[in-house]
Amino acid sequence: MKRQLFLFSTLLAMTSCVSAPQEQPATIIEKEPLVVEDGRFTPELMLRLGRVSDPQLSPDGSKILYGVTYTDIQENRSVRQLYTVNVDGSDNKAITHFSQSASNARWYGDGSKILYVQGGQIYQMNSDGEGIRQVSDIPGGLSEFKLSPDQTKIMYVSNVKYATKPTDLYPDLDKSSGREISDLMYRHWDCFVEEIPHTFVTDVVVAGNKLTVNPGKDIIEGTLYELPTLPLSGIEQLSWSPDGKYIAYACRKVTGKEYAFSTNTDIYLYDVEKGTCENLTEGMMGYDTDPVFSPDGKYIAWISMERGGFEADKQRLFIIDTATKVKKELSVNYKYNVTNPVWKSTSDGIYFCSLVNALQGIFVTDLNGNIERITPDDCWYDFEGVTELGSDKLIACNHSMSRPNEIVAISISDGSFTQITHENDQTLAQLKQESYEQRWITTTDGKKMHTWVVFPPDFDPAKSYPAMLFCTGGPQGTLSQGWSTRWNYKLMAANGYIVVLPNRRGTTAFGQEWCDQISGDYPGQNMKDYMSAAKNIKAEPYVGKIGASGASYGGYSIYNLAGTHEGFFDAFLSHAGIFNQEQMYMMTEELWFPTWDNGGAPWDTNPIAKRHYAESPHKKVTKWDTPIMVTHGEMDYRVPVEQGMAAFNAAQMMGVPSRMLLFPEENHWILKPQNAVHWQRSFFDWFDKWLK
Repeated sequence: MKRQLFLFSTLLAMTSCVSAPQEQPATIIEKEPLVVEDGRFTPELMLRLGRVSDPQLSPDGSKILYGVTYTDIQENRSVRQLYTVNVDGSDNKAITHFSQSASNARWYGDGSKILYVQGGQIYQMNSDGEGIRQVSDIPGGLSEFKLSPDQTKIMYVSNVKYATKPTDLYPDLDKSSGREISDLMYRHWDCFVEEIPHTFVTDVVVAGNKLTVNPGKDIIEGTLYELPTLPLSGIEQLSWSPDGKYIAYACRKVTGKEYAFSTNTDIYLYDVEKGTCENLTEGMMGYDTDPVFSPDGKYIAWISMERGGFEADKQRLFIIDTATKVKKELSVNYKYNVTNPVWKSTSDGIYFCSLVNALQGIFVTDLNGNIERITPDDCWYDFEGVTELGSDKLIACNHSMSRPNEIVAISISDGSFTQITHENDQTLAQLKQESYEQRWITTTDGKKMHTWVVFPPDFDPAKSYPAMLFCTGGPQGTLSQGWSTRWNYKLMAANGYIVVLPNRRGTTAFGQEWCDQISGDYPGQNMKDYMSAAKNIKAEPYVGKIGASGASYGGYSIYNLAGTHEGFFDAFLSHAGIFNQEQMYMMTEELWFPTWDNGGAPWDTNPIAKRHYAESPHKKVTKWDTPIMVTHGEMDYRVPVEQGMAAFNAAQMMGVPSRMLLFPEENHWILKPQNAVHWQRSFFDWFDKWLK
C-alpha cells in the first residue's frame, strides 16, 4: 500500500533506517558499454541502465551537478557516481569513480566546491572531483543535509534511540535479544522501530579552505517524533528561510497507537536562534507536507490534504503569509493533485507537477490561483523536479515507458524540451522498439476509462500474441508514463506480450470523484473496470491467451479476480498482495489506512465494513481454478509475508497449479539486483509456461 509523500527519484537509494558508516568496498562500479543482443531488452540490461537523479544548478547557472546510479549484478549492489554537464548539454563528464555511492551532492560557495554524503558523513571536493576530504564526524552517521541560503548553517538528518533495549532494563542481560513492546507502531515498512530520524542544526565552520561540520542541535530534542516522517519522506520536508533564521518543517507529532491511526502531519515554524516552534496548520487534520519558503521570505507554500486518515485526498496547494499567518489555497478551482511546489525566483508564482489524465506535467500558478500548464498535454513523458533557469527556461527530469530519467531544459513559453543528458541513448538505440496507444474504454457504468496499451516490437496484427493485464497498486495509484525496474512494461513487451494498463476507479489523475470511488468498494466497480479493459483487448483478433499480474493492492486484485473471473484469464501472478483482509487489518502497521479504505475494523458492523470483510479474497478460494504464482518479501511489514504464504497454501489445498517465490531480505519491493533478476526471470518463466 502506498504513501502519498512521493519521492520517486530517491526511493531506490533510501531505506527507512539511516545506515551507519560502513567500510568502503573495493570495486568501482561505473558506466560501462552495454551489449545488446538481437535488439532485445532483458532484465539484466534494464538493471544496468544508468539511473539519472537529483539535478542541481550551479550558482552561476552554467552547469548542472547530478548523480547516476550503476548496478553490478554479479556484485549484487549499485553505486551512485556524480557528473557535471553544461546547461547546453556540452562537456558532460563523470567527476567521481567511487566504490561507494555519493548522494545529496550540492554546490558550495561560488560553485568551485561540492559537498556530498558518503558512508554516513559529509565530504567536500573540488568541482572537478579532486581534493576530497571528510568534513563531518557525526556520531552514528547522517543520511541527508541541507545548507542554509547563505551557507553558514547546515541541517542534517541522523537517527536517535527510540525503543527500550534489554540492557536498559536488565544491565546483566547483554546477550538478550528480546523486544519489550507496550504500544503500537513497533515496526514500520521493513524494520522494527528501534531508532527514528531527527533533524539537527549546526554552524558551518570555515577556516581558510578548510570546512568543518560539527555535531549540531536536535531541533525536536527530547521527543519521540520523527523528523522527517518514516518511512519514505526525507529532508525535502524541511525548508530554510532566506535569511537562515527559521526552518519550516512537516512533522506528525504523535506516537504509538495515535500515530498508527493518524495522518495528521502539520507544518511547523522553528526559530533557529531561540529554539521555539509554532504550528502553522493547527486544526488542519490531513497530511500537510512539502513546505518551502518563497525567495523573499514573505510566504511558505505547502501541500495539504483536507481529510484526516486518508492518504489519497486531493493534494491542495496552500500559501501562508509569514507575517500575518493568513492562509490561502491556490488550487481551489483546480481538479487535480499538486506535487513538488517550487517558487519562482520573483516570489510571485509557484511551479508544480501534476498528474492529469495519465500524464505528469509541469504547471505554474500566480498567487491568486490562476493555473497554467507549461508542458503540452499530449507530451507522452512524465516530468519531475523543477529548477528555474533564467526567465524563459526550466530544468527538470523526464521519463517515459520507453526510457528512464534524463535531464531536460524546458521552454516556459511553449513547453517544448531539449534533452541535456543522454545517459542511455546509445544502448536504447540498439533495441527493437515497442509501440503504444491510449484508449478510452467504456466501463460497466457508462463512464470512460483511460487505458494504455503497449505492443511488442515488430507487432503484426495478423499474428497472435499473449496479453498481460496489469493491476496497479495503491489502491490510489496512477498508470502514467512511468519507468520502473520492477514493473517495466517495455520489458514485458520485449518478451512478446501486449500489455494492458487500465486507470481504473481509484487512480489519481482523473479528479477526486474517480479516486474516491474505490474506498469502501475494493471488490466492486474497480474490479469491473479491470474486466472491461481485459475484455476490450481480448476482443482483438491478435490476442490469444491472457494473464494478469499486480503488486500490493494490485496483488489483492489478482487474488480477487482469481475467485471471480469465471475462466476468463489463463494465469495469474500476485506480488505482496492482500489475501485475508481480516488478518491484514491486525497485522499491517499504518492502521489509519485500512480503517479508512475498509470502512472500519473487522468487528465493526457498518454496511461498508461488513461487505468488505465478507468479500475478502480468502473467502473465494473454492472458486480458484487458474494457475497462480505468489511472490513476497519476508521483510514486508506493510503487507506481511503471511498474506502471500496463506494464498499459496490455499492454492495448493485447492489443487490449483501454483508456485511461490519468497525473498528473506526484501520488503514491499524487490531491490537487490540479483533478487530483481531472479524475480523477472521467474515472472516470464511462469507466464510463458501458461500463456505461450
